[in-house]
Amino acid sequence: MPSDFTLKAVNAVHRALLRISFGRLGTEYFGMPALELTTVGRKSGQPRSVMLTAPVVEGEEYIIVASRAGDPTHPAWYRNLRDNPAVEVSFRNGPRRPMTAQVLSAEQREPLWSRITAAYPVYGDYQKRTDREIPLVRLTPMPGDT
Repeated sequence: MPSDFTLKAVNAVHRALLRISFGRLGTEYFGMPALELTTVGRKSGQPRSVMLTAPVVEGEEYIIVASRAGDPTHPAWYRNLRDNPAVEVSFRNGPRRPMTAQVLSAEQREPLWSRITAAYPVYGDYQKRTDREIPLVRLTPMPGDT
């Protein structure tokens, strides 16, 4: 499993690539659109941002995967949005938008998980590395922000 340091370094490099290319590079990662998710830290109450991919885009809704590369623990961003689903999202380096995060139920997850693992088999590999069911999260624009 990647260390916290490795995950943070990859995020920092991704953000730097976006910044130095003025958003021309880094809006996709492994063929998936990239987004910056900002949650509120469940312990600190401070904004916490992370670069993620959205393997499913349905209009203005995005599905993100809380895989943490198959680590046995959930990513911190997932635990943050589970406690406070009000988030901000910058999709493909666009403007930040307020959104609501919804952790999908097993029934909602299954058809999307099949789609995601068919298109991006690495997520299936991540699931094989861990006993936890890797959650999927739907990001939806806040009412009045569409």
